[in-house]
Amino acid sequence: MLYLAPATAIAGDFAEPDLLLAKVYKQGKDIDQYWVSEKYDGVRAYWDGSRFISRQGNEYTAPSWFTEGFPKRALDGELWIGRNNFEQLMSTVRKDDPIDEEWRDVRFVVFELPNAPGTFSERLIAMNALIGAIENKHIQQAEHYRIASHAALMAQLDKVLADGAEGLMLHHQNALYKTGRSNNLLKVKRYSDAEARVIKQLPGKGKYLGMMGALLMEMPDGTRFRIGSGFSDKERRLPPPVGSEVTYKHYGKTRKGKPRFASFLRVRDSDN
Repeated sequence: MLYLAPATAIAGDFAEPDLLLAKVYKQGKDIDQYWVSEKYDGVRAYWDGSRFISRQGNEYTAPSWFTEGFPKRALDGELWIGRNNFEQLMSTVRKDDPIDEEWRDVRFVVFELPNAPGTFSERLIAMNALIGAIENKHIQQAEHYRIASHAALMAQLDKVLADGAEGLMLHHQNALYKTGRSNNLLKVKRYSDAEARVIKQLPGKGKYLGMMGALLMEMPDGTRFRIGSGFSDKERRLPPPVGSEVTYKHYGKTRKGKPRFASFLRVRDSDN
């Protein structure tokens, strides 16, 4: 049977897929009721049975050999090269004419079966059977495992962060498939991330003389703040343009609503 998630709006060439979205984990959850997996630093991709569609309804054009043997049903997952390879991945998947050699490094990591029946634990079994029968090394199921306590979860988080991962995900074992945000899917990080718009590039001083020193940013509510850390020298020489959206990490907010210790992560891609 072919399961396809309903569309909600048109943003790109296709309807935006209606996806399961995560809330942020807070201590106090019954950890033993959740399946744990890595939070992959790739791009979310919805396989509709014949093509990859981004969150904004744009197509990621993959070579035909990359999707050989893929099922004619919907899959939700992440196009991923490996930890700390986000820029390489974006350069690969955003080309209208895919380059074979670049795509050979990419994997489609599947973590959901959109609109499939049963609990998440039951869907994991279905995913294992479905993907295990495909003779194509470019598709794989995300590894899920159990953790018994908050302390063990934090220890595992520290381990994967040290190895270069972005964080962890928690998916409730009894969750039926339902799109939107809920406590059935949680992301676990040591920091929060958010998006803001670049208002101005501020000049650097000292060792950054002649380069960008910081960015003046504006949050959706109009609050302005600066980001001066997290940039490579290349990014300081070619900083994010005024008007672009930037993803940054922070550790809570001040009493005035400004992010604490804001640090640059990446220019936000509209499809990620």
